[in-house]
Amino acid sequence: MFTLVVMAAGLGSRFGGTKQLAQVGPNGEAFLDFAIADARAAGAGRVVLIVRSDIEADVRRHFAARGGLPHDLEVTYVRQDTYGPPRPKPWGTAHAVLSASEAVTGPFAVCNADDYYGASAYSTLAGAMQNMADDEAWLCAYRLGHTLPAEGVVTRGVCEVDGGRLIGIVEQEGISRADNQLPEDTLVSMNLWAFSPPFFDALRAGFTGFLEEHHQSPTAEYLLPHAVATHMQSDTLGVGVATTEEKWIGVTNPADLEAARRALRSR
Repeated sequence: MFTLVVMAAGLGSRFGGTKQLAQVGPNGEAFLDFAIADARAAGAGRVVLIVRSDIEADVRRHFAARGGLPHDLEVTYVRQDTYGPPRPKPWGTAHAVLSASEAVTGPFAVCNADDYYGASAYSTLAGAMQNMADDEAWLCAYRLGHTLPAEGVVTRGVCEVDGGRLIGIVEQEGISRADNQLPEDTLVSMNLWAFSPPFFDALRAGFTGFLEEHHQSPTAEYLLPHAVATHMQSDTLGVGVATTEEKWIGVTNPADLEAARRALRSR
């Protein structure tokens, strides 16, 4: 049994609203509804929802309107904006995970609230993390061609993998389906990870150093891929790569909604 940590505190500035709660499924589901259902089917017994104070009530109302969360799941809400120095813009995905440290015991998976990962991706990650060591993590990687929207450009974390182990991630911007220079089977990260609790100590130390450099910045972000890469380079964390053949679905702008809805209806 593991904990699912859902990062749902993003501002959704390009989307223009609370993207985490956008109705994308055929029955009004949001992406996070699929995440919770698929992780539960893969063995998750607890869910930690990382939110902002100003949207927590909306998230709770969303679940209440859908009849509530399954009774066999233990659910905890964590407010990212109350952890660390206050700032209008959240401090980033690594800070989001760190903010959940007091609510997590045992191995945990991390996902974005505004992405559809697919049921088999969670089962693949759950299988990989069964014997995960304290100094180990797992990334569920996707084929690049399975993550590109029909229109527009995206940024992807392009993975360097050797013998099933992650040895590097490079953020590559401006990738599009119409003008993609990379092979479609290139492995990329979509922020679907598994960690052991000692990783929180690494994140805590990393955030302290991050604040020393960026405490006055209104936009700098302490990002999860960067935090993972830092500890990989210091040989304090090894990362295994579990590959999924699922097709990712997501939205960046309001115009992407209908395409996402069509894709989910076809599932």
